[in-house]
Amino acid sequence: MTDKPFLTDMETIRKRARQHIDQGAVTAGYTADRKVVVDLLNAALATEIVCVLRYKYHYYMASGINSKAVAAEFLEHANEEQGHADLIAERITQLEGKPDFSPKGLSERSHADYVEGDDLVDMIKENLVAERIAIDTYREIIQYLGHEDPTTRRMLEGILASEEEHAEDMGSLLEQLGKKGEPAKPAPVRVRAQA
Repeated sequence: MTDKPFLTDMETIRKRARQHIDQGAVTAGYTADRKVVVDLLNAALATEIVCVLRYKYHYYMASGINSKAVAAEFLEHANEEQGHADLIAERITQLEGKPDFSPKGLSERSHADYVEGDDLVDMIKENLVAERIAIDTYREIIQYLGHEDPTTRRMLEGILASEEEHAEDMGSLLEQLGKKGEPAKPAPVRVRAQA
């Protein structure tokens, strides 16, 4: 234990807790700009929703020799992205904001694009691109928050770790399906000349 004193006496903390009780979890100690944080989280929410929709589309449209395993990965990621969306929406409401689930303008609010892809490899590439976008934007939001909103920062750090895992999964799938982005093709059948 350190000799560092507790910064605020308990009586002051108790008094502050009774003030502005209608603000729920947001206390006077919250120093981030709530409106900016809610706006950032609503953009992240839109991103997660778009990712859910893209992964679901890819899950249903996956076809080809490798499609079963890849489709299962798409579905797993869609479910995890939905979990991220739920966490973000919950945090928005804790900050006295309103989660924006409106389909109107959804793709414009999202950091990532909704791209269907022409084949399995295209689908994997588009998911990898979206994951890389999410990684960079979450990292920037985390840096922006710093110590001003540790709860939101920790939540986003957990989501960031998941997005990095998703990107790794998509990168591995892409490598398995072809170094140059071409779908894996069975080896050509060689016909032996009959003697």
